[in-house]
Amino acid sequence: MNLIRIWIIASNGFREVIRDRILYVIGFFAVVLALSLRLLPEISVGADGKIFLDVGLGLTSFLGAIVAIFVGTALINKEIEKRTVLILIPKPISRAELIVGKHLGLCGVLTVVITIMTALYLGALTWAKITFSPFSLIVSQVYLLLELAVLIAVAITFGVFTSSILATLLSFGIYVIGHLSSDLLELAKLSENPQITALTESIYLVVPNLERFNLKNTAVYGILPSSSELFIDAVYGIIYIVLLLTVSSFIFSRRQF
Repeated sequence: MNLIRIWIIASNGFREVIRDRILYVIGFFAVVLALSLRLLPEISVGADGKIFLDVGLGLTSFLGAIVAIFVGTALINKEIEKRTVLILIPKPISRAELIVGKHLGLCGVLTVVITIMTALYLGALTWAKITFSPFSLIVSQVYLLLELAVLIAVAITFGVFTSSILATLLSFGIYVIGHLSSDLLELAKLSENPQITALTESIYLVVPNLERFNLKNTAVYGILPSSSELFIDAVYGIIYIVLLLTVSSFIFSRRQF
């Protein structure tokens, strides 16, 4: 792979996604934050600070997932539908470089979006004089970015061999199952049914365990996993991204245009 070509593809992809009015997501986030600050004290008595902490982190995660899935599934499909892939492929650009570059470009967009939303969120917490741990919240957002990078790789993998609509539905399915796989595994063990247990174990092994990157519930209390656990989870995410992009590149290399 040529790093310069990957960087050029990533830069072009970054600018293309930014031009698609993706920054409107930030405006929506700011409006919801403002409404939450205004309404929560009237709805909840004494617990509005904790609820606002949860709302901010939950909304950031949800909006990030929406962007990762909807934009990620269309990254390669759009090139195929517009036939621009016929222009890119004959040039000295490998299909693997195109996949990796597109992934990095969208990761860059989401890094900018999540960073701005996090800054707005921390600013709102400070303005509202709500007690919070800046370090814990920032670390949780860093791991949210890692989760979104995995989700983008999932969306690209589905997007290279099926339609955008089906790829979107499949990616949403992986997103939901990825956050519930550990719970499903425990429920299967309680059922004491060997077939159900084998099925859930297979799902657990194949589907990325996105809950490993979910630090929201503890970060609001200023609690984080140990540094060794954080490191293992980070390596887990990177390995999954590499595997998914490898699969995407392999499938894309077999497609005929």
